[in-house]
This record gives sequence, structure tokens and C-alpha cells, in this order.
Amino acid sequence: MCSLSFQVRVNSRQIQFADQKQEFNKRPSKIGRRSLSRSISQSSTDSYSSAASYTDSSDDETSPRDKQQKNSKGNGDFCIKNIKQADFGRREIEIAEQEMPALMALRKRAQGEKPLAGAKVVGCTHITAQTAVLMETLSALGAQCRWAACNIYSTQNEVAAALAEGGFSVFAWKGESEDDFWWCIDRCVNVEGWQPNMILDDGGDLTHWIYKKYPNMFKKIKGIVEESVTGVHRLYQLSKAGKLCVPAMNVNDSVTKQKFDNLYCCRESILDGLKRTTDVMFGGKQVVVCGYGEVGKGCCAALKAMGSIVYVTEIDPICALQACMDGFRLVKLNEVIRQVDIVITCTGNKNVVVRENLDRMKNGCIVCNMGHSNTEIDVASLRTPELTWERVRSQVDHVIWPDGKRIVLLAEGRLLNLSCSTVPTFVLSITATTQALALIELYNAPEGRYKQDVYLLPKKMDEYVASLHLPTFDAHLTELTDEQAKYLGLNKNGPFKPNYYR
Repeated sequence: MCSLSFQVRVNSRQIQFADQKQEFNKRPSKIGRRSLSRSISQSSTDSYSSAASYTDSSDDETSPRDKQQKNSKGNGDFCIKNIKQADFGRREIEIAEQEMPALMALRKRAQGEKPLAGAKVVGCTHITAQTAVLMETLSALGAQCRWAACNIYSTQNEVAAALAEGGFSVFAWKGESEDDFWWCIDRCVNVEGWQPNMILDDGGDLTHWIYKKYPNMFKKIKGIVEESVTGVHRLYQLSKAGKLCVPAMNVNDSVTKQKFDNLYCCRESILDGLKRTTDVMFGGKQVVVCGYGEVGKGCCAALKAMGSIVYVTEIDPICALQACMDGFRLVKLNEVIRQVDIVITCTGNKNVVVRENLDRMKNGCIVCNMGHSNTEIDVASLRTPELTWERVRSQVDHVIWPDGKRIVLLAEGRLLNLSCSTVPTFVLSITATTQALALIELYNAPEGRYKQDVYLLPKKMDEYVASLHLPTFDAHLTELTDEQAKYLGLNKNGPFKPNYYR
């Protein structure tokens, strides 16, 4: 497993999206300190709150953009909250390393060969301790990295400080404004004497920014790795329009991402996010979960185990049937909206919960989103003169109607778990290893293996990622005999599933 350039080619055109006529989302093209024009696109930045609302009260309120900071080596090519938090962040990263065995194994196995030597990776993901382990792994494998955050509330400031102290060019802090968000992305990309050749994205904002603002730079990109359903959708839109001039790897639909990150991560983190923000007791509560994909399945399983009465909304008859056979009642949202105590969206779509639904909710109903995009809940419709917003605690708002009814809105409709709590490190190890291998594959692939299209991760890679995590459980795989392998028509070493398996 040296070059990791597997021979499997998978064209992922088989995946279809409902709204394929929608144009690739437009973004602001100008940066500046003044507020950018607002968009109804799938950005993870659409917010009305001030940056100070979500920052640690112990931090000063000076914008990081107004500070001149340098690390201990005199390097100032970064913009973070406070470089003095670096030691604390380093300890967070060291803890994460213990729960990310595959990335650590990948460092050990491949760093001698440096499969990413010469790679210049620009990334836009959640900046957490787990991401730091990924970035440092990419660096150990030979890559240069510049990074921004894909969500204005999920950055761990102390981790960003540790990365900056370690020499990484990081532009992110918790509680960025929308203007800050795009400024940070531009600082990552627009630097004299540095041309990125690989993109690692989560949501598509970085890819979009380079595509729209730096088209010549975009044409020189060797490959894109995208992790979220939102970003993948946008790549397919580009591809269908004939505007995708770069091969892209769809990590979101890889088996390791769907079966582990989306399902098991959300099964644990949904409860954590709700508890930390509301202290709610789940037993007996009526909950409606919008969407029964892998994220929805994880949320429903956790809530059911805690004694909640769970309803599901779904557009896909296959997922709907799964929900029914798992013991959940399938409903339309308007059938239960007056009676439920908690509403959770996890579809990746837009306007799943609209103002009409919000108006009909009961007093005290908790509303939150577990999808990547912040467009699932129509938060903008709540910014009207007749409604009062009351900040209760960090990332918890009461929205109050004239008659006194109030709903509890979490993270202003953004991703609940990474905005309000944390996620299991071990599961993120699976996704991060998948991302690293996808980068290695695209970067080292010979000319012609990948065309200007969107591809699924080869199953051989999925299986390799899974195998790297098995030793943690002292697990022992059974091996096929020659006779069994011949009977099944398989190679004894895999892949064991067809490329279309999800």
C-alpha cells in the first residue's frame, strides 16, 4: 500500500438529485469590511448574529482581523483568535490522536514515501482537533496546507492556535461574521507565490469561491475532494453544466462516510448537542425527524433508545419504508407540527421547515438542524419586526411571538453537533482517513484515469480505511479459501463489494 493509486475507476453519474435544474449557487464576488449581500444559496454562512455572540466571554472582542499576531518562530501568515491558546490546543490534538488510529497508521506507513510531496492543499472544513490530526498527517505525507473554516461557529480557537504555532496557515475563529468567512477563504487562496493544486472541501464554498473569483487558478487544480451532500450536489450541478474542469472525488457517498460518520456519529452527537444547549429530558418527548437517510437513522435510533416518541418525514419511498419497518410513524410535517416537542432537520435540502410551520409550533418547541446546510430551517423568515429574539445562552435563542409563544432555536439553524457540542473522534478518524486517501489517489493518478467529472471512492479504498480501524477492537478478519474466492468470483484480498454498493 505505497502509492495507494488503485486501479479502480468509478464513475458516479448514477446518483441523481431532484433539483438538477438549479444553477450553481452564486456567491458574493467582492470582499470588504462592509456586510456582503445576502444569498438564498446553500452557504454555511447565512447569519444575522454578531460574531461576539458565540465567542468565549474571556476573549477580548477585538476582531482577529485587526490583530497582528506571530507564532514563536516569527511567522504571521495566519489569522486566529489568540495564539496564546496554542499549548491548550496542542493537548486537545494529542487527545484526538489517540482515537484516530488509521491516520496515525497512515503517517507511519506512507511518510517515508511522501505520496503528497509537491501537493499544495487548500482546505475548508470544520477546524477541530480531529481536523488538526488530518492536516498534520497530510503535512507528514509531504503536502503544504492552507486552511479556512466551513462553518462560522464550529472552529475550536485553541486548536486553530496550535496549528498556527505549528506553522500552518490557518484563517478561522469561532463566531466569524459572514464577511469574515469569505475574507478567510480568500486569504487562504489569494497568496503571492503559492498556487494550490488540490482542494479539500466541506460544503462547496471554497470550490465555488475559486471557481468564480479565480477561474485561471481553478483550471490548474488537479483534484477536488468533497465531503458533504451539499458540496457534492453543487459539484454535480457544475458537471452537468459542463463547467467542471477538474476531477472530483465524492467522499460523502463513500461507504465509510455514509455507514459510519453519518450514522454512528449523529447517533451519539444529536443527544450531546441537545443536552448541552437545552438540558432537555428525552423520555416521553414527541420528536419529528425530517429525513431518514443515514443521519436521520442515527438521530431516530438515539432518540428512540432514550424513550422519545419519534415521527419521521421523508420524500423517498425506500427510506420511508425503512423508517416504517424500524418502528417509526411516517407523517407529513403539518400533521404533527402542533404537538411535537422537538423538530430536527437532516435532509440537506432547503426550506424543509418554513414560517408556516414555525407559526404553528407549540410553545417551547425546540428547533434544530443536523444537516450540513443552514437552509433547511427558514430562519430568515423569523427576522421580522413582530417577533422578538432573546439570547438565552451561547447558541440558544428564544424567538417570541406577539402572543407570548416562543420556540427554542439552536445555532440559528446551523449544524447542531459541531456548532453546539462535539462529535466522536473515532468516527471522524474514518472520514479523515478517507479524505486523505482520496487526496493521495487524485494527486498520484496517472493522466487520463480521471476525467473532468465526479467520481465515487473506489471500494478498495473504503475497505482499506475500515481495515485500518479494526485493530482498535482486537478484531480478526476471516480469510476466504481459494475455493471460496473462486466460487464468489472475488479476489481473496478484496474488494468484496461492487462499486455501486452503498
